[in-house]
Amino acid sequence: MIAIDLGSNSFRCIEYDCQTKQFNRSFERIVKTADKMHETGLISDDAVTRVINAIKEADKVLDLTVQDVKAVTTQAMRMASNADDVMSKIKEQSGVEFEIINTDDEAYYTLIAVEARLKALKIESRHFVLIDVGGGSSEIIFYKDGQMQSKSFSIGIVTTAQICDRHEDIDSYLEEQFKDVVTFIDDYYAKEARPTAFIATAGTPTTMAAYLLGMNYQNYDVDKINGYRLSLDSTQQALDGLMALSEEKRAEIVGVGRESLILAGIIIVQKLYDVLGFDEAIVIDDGVREGVAIDHCRNN
Repeated sequence: MIAIDLGSNSFRCIEYDCQTKQFNRSFERIVKTADKMHETGLISDDAVTRVINAIKEADKVLDLTVQDVKAVTTQAMRMASNADDVMSKIKEQSGVEFEIINTDDEAYYTLIAVEARLKALKIESRHFVLIDVGGGSSEIIFYKDGQMQSKSFSIGIVTTAQICDRHEDIDSYLEEQFKDVVTFIDDYYAKEARPTAFIATAGTPTTMAAYLLGMNYQNYDVDKINGYRLSLDSTQQALDGLMALSEEKRAEIVGVGRESLILAGIIIVQKLYDVLGFDEAIVIDDGVREGVAIDHCRNN
């Protein structure tokens, strides 16, 4: 089967064999679904075109017509006032029908994917906190002995980057945005104590890990990313190194469409290290799309 995750910034597909429980071919494009949404409340025609083109490209790689497809979409569609019209247009022009999932389902899919990867890597996973920093929202997921507590916050790299022009603007903007984040974390720590591990998924942590490992967008090696230990100090190294590059060179490393967003993404992730009280994170590439695939095969 093929699992598709249309996020606020990225379009990601992966092929999964339900019998062998193996992931095979994958496809990803930066589509900026949430581009300018903070101004209009709408998904733009240009964003819709990018999504449709990405689906058509993915079809050439994965042949979506001959496999079972489960497609979900998240924060941008949850917020857009024209979401129904957009999804109808996408279905009409690509044949793919998306389901808008709520924040609880998004957290669940991310969690089961990450939990499966941690087990495969033989990394202890009894009690951890997981962050998923996306284009339009960020999820904080606490997991302990089979129980999940999660919350989604409207803090995303696309919206933050488009609202704030400078490093200082991002810092002051996030100071206000993070008040509810800190309350959620403090309440959890008071009841359940600080987790023993900090896990980071989604494009920003994986991009930093790839950069520090000397990779670019074209030679990205998921096997080297999964389980990478990303220290808080090294996030600053990645930030300094990436921001010293021209936008063209930065795009070669982080992917076209992400070059102008990476500053906001790294600052959000760094702030999460701070408020969670960790100086190292374990980076995992798996996320919503892998969780959708695992869940689909468990239930079909």
